[in-house]
Amino acid sequence: MSDFKLREVNGDLFSAGPEYSMCHCVAADLRMGKGIAVKFRNKFGKVAELQKQNVKPGGVAILRDNGRYIYYLITKLSSWGKPTYELLHSSLSAMQQHMAAHNVTKLALPRIGCGLDGLRWSKVREMLAEIFQSNSIELKVYNYAPPSNK
Repeated sequence: MSDFKLREVNGDLFSAGPEYSMCHCVAADLRMGKGIAVKFRNKFGKVAELQKQNVKPGGVAILRDNGRYIYYLITKLSSWGKPTYELLHSSLSAMQQHMAAHNVTKLALPRIGCGLDGLRWSKVREMLAEIFQSNSIELKVYNYAPPSNK
């Protein structure tokens, strides 16, 4: 019996504690010039290290960050392209295999593929449940809530 949990919270993905590995979607060109990818690039850097991994669409590039993993789901060839559900599924499966092999049990993520990439969250959420349901893992999905001006 697995202990799979998928929780959605409102807030800033980068407020997740250091016990959480993180993931987001990028293109194989690793430009990371828009959306949440810019924040990942600014926070974690090491773009050359990611480029050296030479990951194709449907795969995952991985950085280590203070004992956790930062996953870059390669879901499209170029930054101006759009991902497919098939490529996202393939990237998520590759990440799941790495997480299982490295005992990663907590993952913080945005509504992957559903911002600038335009995939439907209901469909992506089902995909996450299908891929991770047999793992004892907590997926914490951050629904971005812009900071209030109070």
